[in-house]
Amino acid sequence: MVLNSSGSDENALPETGSALEGEQAETLPSDEVEMVSEETPAETPESDHVSTDAADSSEPASADAPASEAATTQEQPSAFKRGDIVEATITETSSVSIKVDLDGKAVGTIRSSELDRVNKRDLENLQVGKKILVYVVNPRGQDGSAVVSINLAAEERDWKLAQEYRQNQQAYDTRISGYNRGGLIVKFGRLRGFVPQSQMNAERRRATDDETPEQRWGKMVNEPIVVKVMEVDRERNRLILSERMASKESREKRKENLITRLQQGEERTGRVVSLEDFGAFIDIGGAEGLVHLTELSWQHVNHPREVLKVGEEVRVRVISIDSDAKRIGLSIKQLAADPWDIVATTYSPGHLVQGTVTKLTKFGAFAQIFELPEIEGLIHISELSDRRVNHPKEVVNEGDKLTMRIVKIDIKNRRLGLSLKRVNSAEYLDIDWWETDKFPSDDSEATAPEAESSGQAALDTNADEESSSQETDSPSEA
Repeated sequence: MVLNSSGSDENALPETGSALEGEQAETLPSDEVEMVSEETPAETPESDHVSTDAADSSEPASADAPASEAATTQEQPSAFKRGDIVEATITETSSVSIKVDLDGKAVGTIRSSELDRVNKRDLENLQVGKKILVYVVNPRGQDGSAVVSINLAAEERDWKLAQEYRQNQQAYDTRISGYNRGGLIVKFGRLRGFVPQSQMNAERRRATDDETPEQRWGKMVNEPIVVKVMEVDRERNRLILSERMASKESREKRKENLITRLQQGEERTGRVVSLEDFGAFIDIGGAEGLVHLTELSWQHVNHPREVLKVGEEVRVRVISIDSDAKRIGLSIKQLAADPWDIVATTYSPGHLVQGTVTKLTKFGAFAQIFELPEIEGLIHISELSDRRVNHPKEVVNEGDKLTMRIVKIDIKNRRLGLSLKRVNSAEYLDIDWWETDKFPSDDSEATAPEAESSGQAALDTNADEESSSQETDSPSEA
């Protein structure tokens, strides 16, 4: 069986591998072949035509005719051409070469330089009687037998396989074997394929800020990679691959496999691959899950970049799995202590707390608690002042540091109600008595009786306010 790997051009020479170049160096140069052909055409084995002078001659045959016929028979053109791939049978093995039968039409030789490139396991399998595919390097070597190569035959098979992958747009799983200034080198069988930087997936491209190729690509060597074949140019020995083209397909495939193994509540270590307005995508082992903005931290977060950065390793908990939609929900904050447990056990309505105004809305102001920065409470607009307030900015500004009183705690719905106008209310004198050490006055030598007197003054003021409210409705009560 003979396969022509070079298509319709029978004289084309393969350009892959150093073994072929070595074999060509050992054969007769082309200009010498042409010279011999011109001088003695009947004796040149690679001549395209056999001389017919003997047949046309009217002279009687001499006694040397049988010897001349034998020489002519041995010098007939070979049945094979350079670049043919032939199924051969091993007939003889030695430490320096292997002899093969080329489809019963010629004898081929695999030289020692070729065998040195074969790995030990494959070399042990080269036994007498075994059928192998070989590549015809030279149809007639110096000893008369054909020079053949098993390595080049394997490479030719890989070139054909690469062409099939390109036509079918099939993804190919391999590993990164090296790199150069422009991108990554990956193995495609025995071939070396190239993945340009522009054809890497988004995660790899984001990791290319370093200055030297060693810094950019060195740590990626031996990592698995899934690619698709973009370009196959056998003549130019060019194989271009794309990770971007295969990313979507491989990502979905990996996600399907991961979803079947994941369990809700499971904890995993992942890597941040992208940050969006609504959350962060985390790679947890071949597939990406979403940490929603509300699951990033117990503390209020406006954008994921406030707490995460791309490439960072994080610990996450699986909180939801949607097999049909192929979605994985993750949480970071659930691995941290719930600050609302501290609120429930430490605070109660009436307690004074200190905090910073973080946001103003038309219905009130949000304030972050100093002792629990993960917790924000709402100062409703009606709790800002005793007078009527049209907008919170009339009373407070973002960044203001305030002392506030807790007026409502809703652990179930995670809501904390605060008041600014009730800070000096006599309603909480009994609580304030015990908290004078927690929030001391500016006069460090203030005594308990003085604090009580101040509280009594606040009580008298409050009584006057209640008396006046009986005559006219208060804006706050309205």
